[in-house]
Amino acid sequence: MKKAVLIFLFISGLLLSRPVFVHAQTASTAQEIADLHKQIEIKKDKIKQLEDTIEKYNKNISKKQTEAQSLKNQLSILDNHILKAEADIDLTEEKINQAQLQIEALELTIAGKEAVLEKQKKIITKMVQNINADKQKNYLEVLLTNNSFASFYDQLQYTMKVYKDVGQSAKVLRLIKEDLQAKREQVATTKKTYEDLKAELEEKKSKLEGQSNAKQQLLVATKSSEMQYRTLLSSLKQQYQSVINEQRAYEDQVRRKLEQQNKLGDIVGAFGWPLVNRTITAYFHDPDYPFRNVFEHSAIDLRASQGTPVRAAASGYVARAKTCGLSSCYAYVLIIHTGNLSTLYGHLSRIDVTADQFVTKGDIIGLSGGKPGTVGAGPFVTGPHLHFEVRLNGIPVDPLGYLE
Repeated sequence: MKKAVLIFLFISGLLLSRPVFVHAQTASTAQEIADLHKQIEIKKDKIKQLEDTIEKYNKNISKKQTEAQSLKNQLSILDNHILKAEADIDLTEEKINQAQLQIEALELTIAGKEAVLEKQKKIITKMVQNINADKQKNYLEVLLTNNSFASFYDQLQYTMKVYKDVGQSAKVLRLIKEDLQAKREQVATTKKTYEDLKAELEEKKSKLEGQSNAKQQLLVATKSSEMQYRTLLSSLKQQYQSVINEQRAYEDQVRRKLEQQNKLGDIVGAFGWPLVNRTITAYFHDPDYPFRNVFEHSAIDLRASQGTPVRAAASGYVARAKTCGLSSCYAYVLIIHTGNLSTLYGHLSRIDVTADQFVTKGDIIGLSGGKPGTVGAGPFVTGPHLHFEVRLNGIPVDPLGYLE
């Protein structure tokens, strides 16, 4: 056959087959990806088992919270909280491992597709080069170089096939590129999930530490005596109600005075976060709050090491700045804002403002505390943190509905 025909046959064949080493590499990569997907499925099963275990602990906690208050019952609640926290940590670690496997599988898939993409580009480039070279000849020249019209016709057919194959290959290239882009976006999303899970893991470890500390404090305070527990419980409830009454009285008194002086407007913007760190360790009315059967958790707790600067969430007037000299005393700052709103910052180890002082959003009002046994921490704290409340008409509401 003529040389031109052989060239077209060779080029067309390139499109339909790849060198042997490409097949071997693809097969190896495919096996690695298949193995990773098997591991991912195993992780899914483990995650489901842990979720079932956590649900069991939740049911145990709910059941115990409906029973009569006793030391035994409270310890049982704390034990279930601890077991749940441990299972939560295991669950998060499994999800992190699953995300790692998913990232590995995606990156292997991307590497394989990139190799195929580059090979296809080279094949098409070669085909186009040869087609362009063939275009330099006119039809008369091609006809004269063939022994017969049949040979000329065959060459034209091969030429048309090559053009068609080039078009198909270009479409394949476009689809591969689109798939690659989707896979890269999927990797980015999975990596973000991975980082979020790592942060969540630290939060859950902190919660476990808090639950363990709560149990230890309870055992120390009661000396495992049911009688002492009931005395402690009664005292704790009285202290809690006394603080609530005190806070409401100060808020009502200061708000009336400010309104008489026309110092409060009618418009209020979103509140800023009182800490740079926005990690929440306990939510508003959190079902995992260790002493929920004594009183509801009326705030969010934000993770903060002892002595972290605390800032005013919004501009306003300080209604109360309660300093303490004992660890059993609860130190806090209460700030009045417009729109019948107020904010409270609890367990402070140091207070830098005074009553009636005007503060601007972002001003440092003191330092966080909450470490058991430290000044201003108050009774039954589980570790360093900031207790942050938002109140509407003097009643605590979920701060997450107001924070920026």
